[in-house]
Amino acid sequence: MAGGTWTTQNKVRPGVYINFASEPKPLGSVGDRGIVTLALPLPWGASKEIITIQAGEKLQDILGYDITAPELLLIREALKRAKTLLLYRLNVGTKATATHTGLTVTALHGGVRGNDIAIIIQQNIDEETKFDVRTLVSGVDVDLQTVANIAGLTANAWVNFSGTGSLEETAALPLTGGANGTVTNQDHTDYLAAVEVYEFNTMGLTVTDPTLKSLYTSFVKRLREDEGYKIQLVVENYPIADYEGVISVKNGVVLSDSTTLTAAQAVAWVAGATAGANVNESLTYQAYDDAIDASPRYTNTQIVAALKAGEFVFTQNNGRALVEQDINTLTGFTPDKGKQFAKNRVIRVLDGINNDFKRIFEHFYVGKVDNNDDGRNLLKNECNSYLGTLQGIAAIQNFDAQNDVVVLPGNESDSVYIEVNAQPVDSVEKIYMKVQVR
Repeated sequence: MAGGTWTTQNKVRPGVYINFASEPKPLGSVGDRGIVTLALPLPWGASKEIITIQAGEKLQDILGYDITAPELLLIREALKRAKTLLLYRLNVGTKATATHTGLTVTALHGGVRGNDIAIIIQQNIDEETKFDVRTLVSGVDVDLQTVANIAGLTANAWVNFSGTGSLEETAALPLTGGANGTVTNQDHTDYLAAVEVYEFNTMGLTVTDPTLKSLYTSFVKRLREDEGYKIQLVVENYPIADYEGVISVKNGVVLSDSTTLTAAQAVAWVAGATAGANVNESLTYQAYDDAIDASPRYTNTQIVAALKAGEFVFTQNNGRALVEQDINTLTGFTPDKGKQFAKNRVIRVLDGINNDFKRIFEHFYVGKVDNNDDGRNLLKNECNSYLGTLQGIAAIQNFDAQNDVVVLPGNESDSVYIEVNAQPVDSVEKIYMKVQVR
């Protein structure tokens, strides 16, 4: 007897033809947050490329230092709240080198960290015809190779070896000449071109150059408005952006070890914290991790003026530095963009709806679903399921699945028109109380 599946009822042979299909269920979900990107000048590491760093990852071989080192201060601040950092090393620098008879040793990367590298060559105790070649960084062994000659040496995470001939013993062969080099605005332009193809939530600019602030702001506006990719930019003292996609940090903080961070340096934490904040979370009155004071401190009048100007301000409170209000630079409100668009919690919800719908539709629906009543009902159910999830985690409220999502045929046979009503939930930030005394 014949069998199999069927598309239309046109089989010739007698048999049983069965199709199996799962009950239609939502395919998408609320996307994860927590990805921040920074472009920094550094003393070690691969240059001019995006390096993906996970929170808690060991960085010694990648960036030349432990995460606690002063050289990685801004990376450490960003990863206090973010789960992933897309790092771009802006500078190329000069590689440190050393020569010994026929051997040349060259640092893997340019930068001053290369000057902390030294090579020790000793005859092997067990085999007189071989040598132990040790690579040390700041006096700590990071690599050991036992070889008969120069040709037997292979590159490690710190240096490249070249040359020919026999090895000769040396107590210490320090590498010298490593330099960090300089960073130009073109390096920042190269970074923006490189990072555009990655997915991230927040970008931080830790310099004070107004030209670069304008460049980065234009980049973010283009991605948000023209590419439909909703991200936010964090910069220092740039309230003139007047845009919900730009956060302007007014001041810095003092860390518990007495390190004072400028507003530009505090951008790293704000960018990481903004990226790591959930769609149902506000940073208002949250404490900057490991900070004991704001720098500089502002008076009440100054704080009020800063908030009205759309500035992200830290204030001192009982030995902590608190975020006064989680806002962006939007102050020029319009009927289309009211005051709620100045709240970053609201923007996270709206941006999340945009990015998640874009991802879900592109992955599961575009080119895969019929543009008829059944197909449009699938789209509507997907929207309802997603928005219901947001309401379940208090990211939106008052959602009505019957009336708040409309899916209609578009102007062309291959297009649809979707209209969604969503009311983001804000956080309680002002409490007015009346106490009746009897």
